[in-house]
Amino acid sequence: MKLISWNVNGLRAVLRKNFLDYLDAEKPDVLCLQETKAGPNDVEQLWPSSYTTYWNVAQKKGYAGTAIFTRTRPLGVTTGIGIAAHDNEGRVLAAEFADWFLVNVYVPNSQRELTRLAYRQKWDRDFRRYLKKLERRKPVIFCGVLNVAHTEIDLTHPKANLKNHGFTPEERAGFTAFVKAGFLDTFREFEKGGGHYTWWSPMADARARNIGWRIDYFLISTTLRPRLKRAFIRADVEGSDHCPVGIELD
Repeated sequence: MKLISWNVNGLRAVLRKNFLDYLDAEKPDVLCLQETKAGPNDVEQLWPSSYTTYWNVAQKKGYAGTAIFTRTRPLGVTTGIGIAAHDNEGRVLAAEFADWFLVNVYVPNSQRELTRLAYRQKWDRDFRRYLKKLERRKPVIFCGVLNVAHTEIDLTHPKANLKNHGFTPEERAGFTAFVKAGFLDTFREFEKGGGHYTWWSPMADARARNIGWRIDYFLISTTLRPRLKRAFIRADVEGSDHCPVGIELD
């Protein structure tokens, strides 16, 4: 089973580029999208009949939002984490399948001046508790934009970014807390080296020079590790400032 996550930075924009071609070439069993900036009524598009689509749309028009495209109908789909302060931006969409929960997440950015860092820390704690509550029922896969580079090898210039949003000690500690809670960073199960990124600034030709950050992830409950066969980054897929990431499971 192939699962893909992609921050499209505007679904309508990527539809004008390569989205349908990519979907046809990749053929994921499940595709999780973040930062859709749209709902199903905003997009004049007939999706491939093999997929059923589910959406969590932000209250603020043209902002954030998540979607799941899946070949297998889930047992159920829920939006949000059950906390009103977190659930108006369309950031979490969870699908329950027979063997696991799949949670699609677009984690809040702490902002350039760190004006949202305190909120981000609370989000991390509350989201972690939500995942562990799901895990009491069955294993959990969660994917999406976590908006943090966990370690120094997850971005090109770690020293220059130590106090910048996306690489603060507080955000990195939040990621570490997920690991300590029993979730595996799937990509690091297969690749221990640096130079692998999922987001590049649109400035200074950063993508062509591979000056980037790894801030898009798949994490899984440790009990799913025997079923994990691959984890990968599709750095060659353009259309957004993020690229798709994926895993394959038995």
